[in-house]
Amino acid sequence: MKSILTQNSKLKKTSKIMGVRVFNFGIPAYRSVTGKTTCPFAGGCVKYCYAQKGAYIWSNVTPAFERRLQLTKQDNFIEVMTNEVKSKRCDFVRVHDSGDYYSPKYLRKWYDVAKNCPDTKFYSYTNSVKMVKDSDMPDNFDFTFSDGGKQVHLIEDGDKHSRVFKSYDSMRADGYVDASDNDLMSTKWYNKTNKVGLIYH
Repeated sequence: MKSILTQNSKLKKTSKIMGVRVFNFGIPAYRSVTGKTTCPFAGGCVKYCYAQKGAYIWSNVTPAFERRLQLTKQDNFIEVMTNEVKSKRCDFVRVHDSGDYYSPKYLRKWYDVAKNCPDTKFYSYTNSVKMVKDSDMPDNFDFTFSDGGKQVHLIEDGDKHSRVFKSYDSMRADGYVDASDNDLMSTKWYNKTNKVGLIYH
C-alpha cells in the first residue's frame, strides 16, 4: 500500500527546522465518502477544519485517505504500521493530520504500534477527550486536546489543549506557545506548558 506515512508541508518544514524525521498519518476529515464518521466528537471546529479544504480534498488525494481508513480496520493494521514506522526511521509520527480516533479499539491499535516502536514518539491533536482520558497511554504518546469539539467541557485545568487565534499578538497575550509553523511545539517534548496556539488559516 502506497503512502501510509507521509509528510505534509508543515511537517517537512518542521523536520528541517528541528533536524528530525517527522511523518504523519491521516484518514478522511470528519466523514468518509461512505458516510463513516471519522471525527465523532468534532463540534464547531468542523466549519474551519483545514483538512476539509485545499490539498486534502484534491481528487488524487482523497482516495489515499480512504485507503488508510480501511487499513485501520484491518486485523493486520498494527503489524503493517509498525513495519512502516520502522522502515521510515521515524523520530516522530503525528497521528491524524486529518481525522481522529473514532473508537477505543482504534486508539488501542495505535498504542500497540507505539509500544512496538519505543524509539519513536507519537502525538496527536484530538477531540476524543474522554476516550483518551480513559485509556492507558504509553510514555511515547502525547495528546493535545482541541478546544472546538463536543467534549471541550471535559478539558480540565492542567490538560494540554490547543486554541486557534486570529493573530500572533492575541496568542502571545494569552500565554500560548506558537505551534503554527513548527508542529513539534505542540508536544510535551518541546512545549513545557499546557497551552498550544495555532493561527487560523
